[in-house]
Amino acid sequence: MNSDVTDAATALRQGETSSVALVTEALAVEDELGVYRTRFPESALAAARRADAELAIGRDRGPLHGIPFGVKDLIAVAEGPTTAQSLVLGDGWGTGIDATAVTRLKAAGAVIIGKTSTMEFGCGVPDPAKPFPAPRNPWDPDRWAGGSSSGTAAGVAAGMFPAGLGTDTAGSIRMPAAFCGITGLMPTYGRVPADGCLPLARSLDRIGPLARTARDCALVFEVLTGTPLALPETPDLTGLRIGVVREHHFPDDADPALPDVFETALAVLADLGAALTEVRLPQWAELSGAVLLTACCEGFAEHQDDLLARWADFHRSTRGFLAGGAMVSGAGYVRAQRVREVARRALAELFEEVDVVAGPTASIGAPYLDEVSDEAGQQNPAVFGKVNTPYWNGVGNPVLAVPMGTTADGLPLSLQLAGDLFAEELLLRTADAYQRACRPARAWKAGQSSSPSSCGQSSRPRR
Repeated sequence: MNSDVTDAATALRQGETSSVALVTEALAVEDELGVYRTRFPESALAAARRADAELAIGRDRGPLHGIPFGVKDLIAVAEGPTTAQSLVLGDGWGTGIDATAVTRLKAAGAVIIGKTSTMEFGCGVPDPAKPFPAPRNPWDPDRWAGGSSSGTAAGVAAGMFPAGLGTDTAGSIRMPAAFCGITGLMPTYGRVPADGCLPLARSLDRIGPLARTARDCALVFEVLTGTPLALPETPDLTGLRIGVVREHHFPDDADPALPDVFETALAVLADLGAALTEVRLPQWAELSGAVLLTACCEGFAEHQDDLLARWADFHRSTRGFLAGGAMVSGAGYVRAQRVREVARRALAELFEEVDVVAGPTASIGAPYLDEVSDEAGQQNPAVFGKVNTPYWNGVGNPVLAVPMGTTADGLPLSLQLAGDLFAEELLLRTADAYQRACRPARAWKAGQSSSPSSCGQSSRPRR
């Protein structure tokens, strides 16, 4: 499917395609990347026929009307069960109900074509001993798509559907968006209702969109929140104050292309009128650690009974991560929440001085699948220690991951843009201006597998 949400919506209204055609094309793609947990061909085609019939009589539900969507298999969809890619949950949870986020998508005319693969309960890494797909990266199938919104990101990047839903507890929207070379938005905590979504850590979890562009993410965000946005057609960031963060983001073993790619991205933002200032993120190490401690403690609280009764049914990395919560005292958990509060206050002061904070989403491109686990089957710190996402979950701010170029091996690298609370429109406007400056001709049209740009970006995998 060689179109994004914006192009597909235009084509639908100009009579160049139909929702049935879009959904048929999406369902016909062979899933060689482990994108799907399950697909819904009958209900999706029925919804597509309804969407076409409504457009034919002038009932237009908006830009998502008739557009195929994938939904992460942590989020309830009435068409089928939510399994969280786990033997523990089985096939019974969520059957027959829609999460509020899905209800809003359907009300806007979106067509849910399937549940996308994830890491078990939104944490850990693939376990080859369990009967679930290990999502692969469209840029190189030997590499990981990132976790835990893996299938959604890989599906969007591979052109299997234009947009989808993911969740983010410590980076699970932004990491796969970064590794797969697409755009992913983690909204302000609580801005998108989380009911109907299996929790990992209730004080950290968020639902958000993944799509090819910031403009497409904006269309989905509007529907998920009921918040109208206004993104200008002309890219102009005059007067925008961007704080540039380098500390902790450029380790010695970062990809060698990262510094130049990042500086090129900053130059584009400056050329658009933004004023750049060096900043330091307060409590970086302390807050990053507090987020992971909070996640394992709250995750253990969710799964304690099943861990005791069905230990072997959990993936190795999942049970290792969750069981770590049993080793943390109540006092330790409380101290972690105090760190979060101190960081919130410090960041509030920082956002009085700048409007947006920019840094690399990760210091590496997508790792090989056999590198994401250590010898014990747990998350490999050599990989996860180079992802700069957990910090922001601890403070509730909105954060956006945007492609910004490629590694020395030609894999996507990503720019992470963070804003003050409820500043999604500003982040999306910034990213949209950046992407328009990089791809003024919207170069990835049908028949083009990849398109270099002035920013070194390529909006489609080379496969």
